Formats: sequence, structure tokens, C-alpha cells
Amino acid sequence: QVQLVESGGGLVQAGGSLKLSCAAAGRTFSSYPMGWFRQAPGKDREFVTAINAGGYITYYKDSVRGRFTVSRDNAKNTMYLQMNSLKPEDTAVYYCAAGNDPKWYTGDRSAYDYWGQGTQVTVSS
Repeated sequence: QVQLVESGGGLVQAGGSLKLSCAAAGRTFSSYPMGWFRQAPGKDREFVTAINAGGYITYYKDSVRGRFTVSRDNAKNTMYLQMNSLKPEDTAVYYCAAGNDPKWYTGDRSAYDYWGQGTQVTVSS
């Protein structure tokens, strides 16, 4: 069992930066691949990025590659999402997720068993 809590969201101007954190409770954190997803109003929840358990393999949605960086510190049971050059279309509730399914890298939501409550990111133009 893994409990996840996101933090770090807020309001930022276009071109600005934010760093999200996802704190996990549970001794098995370091064994789970993890991901960030986001959901804008009226839209489905979409994949943003994923990172393997060891923190050395990452995948990104095309529209965020080069602007967002995912990382994790297994000693601190925390995953991060550094978001730079933010755009208004990045506005959404951001969720972190953990799961041990072999499809974790595909962006398929069903590959993730545990979800946080989400943190709002708003980018003004």
C-alpha cells in the first residue's frame, strides 16, 4: 500500500517555473515506477511523464519534453516534477501515481494502482 500526497502547485505567469513534489508513505516506495498525470477542465486525465523505480529511465509526453523534468529521491520517498517554460495549456490538476504494472511506461492510467489527490497548476497568459 502506498499513500501519495502532491504539493507545490500554484499560479504562475507564462514562461515561469514550478516544482511539484509527491510524497509517499509506505516502505515499498522505491520498488514502484511512478508517473505524473494531469487533468484540465472538461478533458480526460492525460499522461505527462513516468519514471522507473530506480529513477534512471524516464518517459515524457511530447508537448512537455524539454520543458519538464521528472526525478525521484527514494531515500526521501519523494518524486518531483520540475516544470519550466510553462504555457497556459499546461493549466490542470496534476496527479502523481504509483504502480507496478509492466505497462507503466506507456502512459496507460490502468497501469497505476495508487493516486494522490492532485494539486492545481494555473498558468496565466
